[in-house]
Amino acid sequence: MVVQSQLVFDHFAPIKSCKHTALFTGIPVIDLSDPEAKTHIVKACEDFGFFKVVNHGVSNELIGALEAQALKFFHLPQSEKEKAGPADPFGYGSKRIGPNGDVGWIEYLLLNTNHELISEKSLFILRENPEIFRCAVEEYILAVKKMACEVLEAMAEGLGIEKHDLSRLLKDERSDCCFRLNHYPPCPELEALSGRNLIGFGEHTDPQIISVLRSNNTTGLHICLRDGSWVPVPPDQRSFFINVGDSLQVMTNGRFNSVKHKVLADPTKPRFSMIYFGGPPLNEKIAPLASLLVEGEQRLYKEFTWWDYKNSAYKSRLAACRLRPFELKNLTPLLT
Repeated sequence: MVVQSQLVFDHFAPIKSCKHTALFTGIPVIDLSDPEAKTHIVKACEDFGFFKVVNHGVSNELIGALEAQALKFFHLPQSEKEKAGPADPFGYGSKRIGPNGDVGWIEYLLLNTNHELISEKSLFILRENPEIFRCAVEEYILAVKKMACEVLEAMAEGLGIEKHDLSRLLKDERSDCCFRLNHYPPCPELEALSGRNLIGFGEHTDPQIISVLRSNNTTGLHICLRDGSWVPVPPDQRSFFINVGDSLQVMTNGRFNSVKHKVLADPTKPRFSMIYFGGPPLNEKIAPLASLLVEGEQRLYKEFTWWDYKNSAYKSRLAACRLRPFELKNLTPLLT
């Protein structure tokens, strides 16, 4: 991504540093080999909507192979990368995030992981790049999807519902999952602005059920705690971070928290991340699970299909409260 220095801050508004400057040490760490992982996962989802997993079963070799191939793509001349764009939403994008005016210090590839629903841009990227890149993407997605389903099954057990009530939505052959590769180049101009940071990816929640993030060891990811404070997350390139998505918040009737998060650019170090977004089939009905409602508990959300919500979320700004039109106390009609 090439941006002339004098134009940097015409398009990307610097923001003040977060209140918490020290890396936050309170992120829950879940060992997936621990028999009590199911209990710890539920508590982490209730308290943070976010946690780190270790002993996840995804090999470092697989992670490293994909990172190496992806960085080769991002280091191509801009004209070559743009052959895979513009993002619609799939494909290559640079600076623009979605169709609604959001921008960030970022370039990315967004791929659909379902071969039955795969977009033309995804097919172009996988056809035009070396076989090793395509294989690395496919092998990584298979491994991370398997791990995501294990997390959801442990979560279901911790909630006391059927083991496959959540994971079946990702295992369904019609599941609407996607995969994103983010590259945040260094921004040397930031060094001239003491105490200020530049948005790499603006604050938002993920609309899907679950997101599985892996990044290199560059800082930048921040999450919002329940008290509204923002804290920086210590990076760990050998572990994965799990985000509760909006759909899971609805299915648990607000018991789990869909975590708001953002990424700030670094002045000297590139940040690279890979995110698997686990979504249900397009026609899947999303609503609070009856098996999780206690007697007399009021449903907080309407029933809607994943297509309804996905369509609504895609038309909104990143920072919007995307669930608000779907709250039962809000009679705003669904966006179509």
